[in-house]
Amino acid sequence: MTQPDIASIASCAMELANTARALARTHFRQVTAYDRKADDSPVTVADRAIEAALRAILLERFPEHAILGEEEGLSGDSRNLWALDPIDGTKSFMTGFPLFGALIAFTRDRLPTLGVIEIPATGERWSAYSGQTFFAQDGQEHRVSVSACQSLENARVYTTSPDCFSATDLERYNSLSRQAAVRRYGGDCYIYGLLASGFCDLVVEASLQPYDYLALVPVVQNAGGIITDWQGQPLGLHSTGHVVAAATPALHARALDALNA
Repeated sequence: MTQPDIASIASCAMELANTARALARTHFRQVTAYDRKADDSPVTVADRAIEAALRAILLERFPEHAILGEEEGLSGDSRNLWALDPIDGTKSFMTGFPLFGALIAFTRDRLPTLGVIEIPATGERWSAYSGQTFFAQDGQEHRVSVSACQSLENARVYTTSPDCFSATDLERYNSLSRQAAVRRYGGDCYIYGLLASGFCDLVVEASLQPYDYLALVPVVQNAGGIITDWQGQPLGLHSTGHVVAAATPALHARALDALNA
């Protein structure tokens, strides 16, 4: 079967992001009720509605492709796989905090080829394919790149929440982040867009799932950054969920040293 070209994939990804934006805005600050999933994480009607809509588009455009979504799991078996997180940051979404996002990844042979970070409430979007990362807002789009930060002592470090770490991992994170110039909490996928645009230098997280991080890989890498697990290994479907994203190789190496000291 002929493989779709990246232009077709990118076009579909933008349609998915537009759909996620429209639906999220319909529900944002309207939905406060939520359910608890088996892992005790919250889910809202918006999470389910957005993923269902994205799946419907993919089934129409690329019915032979596999889909991995946070709410409905894995469907299909193909070398071409889409990973969807309809609302990355459900806790932010349901409490009215605007920096939640939708994550869209396309992988071929399980290697992330395209990634989109869509931020519905602010109208911001990072998209990465063909070796470049773009930032779009208010009808304007431009290429972005990471900072030149080399040292941990000068780094601006982000993580979403200390609650995402085990006790041991939190000790390791604190050991690293206390050496940094600035450390901040919050943001979910938004902080990886900030890194790609050069506004922060290092992101360290744990407990992520493939639909949480696969879209982030092209966004960070195509902007010139490095993103791996805590052992420096590439991220894939079977990674542990420990993520280090850094602006430069030197900063990445220093972060790994600090985490594994």
